[in-house]
Amino acid sequence: MLGLPQSTEVKRPLPKAQLYKRFDWSPSQRERFDAEVSRLDFVNWISPRTVPAIAVGNEVKEIFVVEVSLKSRDFDTKAITLLAKNIPQRIVFVLRYEDEIKLAVYHTKLFMTDWQLITPHSSLLTPNSSFLTIQGLNLDTLWENIVRQIGNINSSFPTSNSSLSALSEQIKADEERAKLDRQIATLERQMNATKQPRRKRELFVELQKLKRDVR
Repeated sequence: MLGLPQSTEVKRPLPKAQLYKRFDWSPSQRERFDAEVSRLDFVNWISPRTVPAIAVGNEVKEIFVVEVSLKSRDFDTKAITLLAKNIPQRIVFVLRYEDEIKLAVYHTKLFMTDWQLITPHSSLLTPNSSFLTIQGLNLDTLWENIVRQIGNINSSFPTSNSSLSALSEQIKADEERAKLDRQIATLERQMNATKQPRRKRELFVELQKLKRDVR
C-alpha cells in the first residue's frame, strides 16, 4: 500500500471490540465510532527492522499504517480523532470508502488529504498516483515529512528546536494566523456594513492592530 516496501506489510485486523475494552470508551463514544467505521486493519509497519535503510529517530521508533473502512463518505472526523488520540503509536490512517481513499494523520491536530480514487476492490493506489512520498533517513524526519505532506504544511518556520518540536510550533503558529485572518475578515465585513462614522473608526483602528499582529 502507498508504494511501501513489501517487507513492511503486515495485514492484521484490529478488532473494534478490542479497542473499546482497552481504552474504556464510553457507550456514546462506542456508538459514534461504530456508526462511522466498519473495520480496521494494520497494513504496514515501518521500522528499521522492516526498512533497514531507515534509522530510529529520537522520538519516533516506528510508524504504522492503518486502513479504516468507513460506512459513509461523509464521516464524522471526531471518530478518527478519538482513535488517533487513544493509540499511542505514530499512525498514518488510510480512510477508505468504496473506491476512494484519503490519508489522515494526527500531530497536535487531525490532518487529512482530499479523496482520491483507487483501483476498484484493491488497497492499492492507481499506478500513476503520487499520493504520498516517503522521505527521510530516520523515523523522526520521515514522520515530519508525512505530516507536512498530508497537512500541506510548508517547511519555512524558523526555529532552533528539534525537527518535531519545530513542526508542532509551526502548526500552532499557522492556527493562530488562520484565526487572525478570520477575525480580520469579520471586522472588514462589519466596517463595510456600518453607517456610523464613530463605529467605523473604532473598527478601522481594531482592524489595523490585527493586521500588524499578522505581520
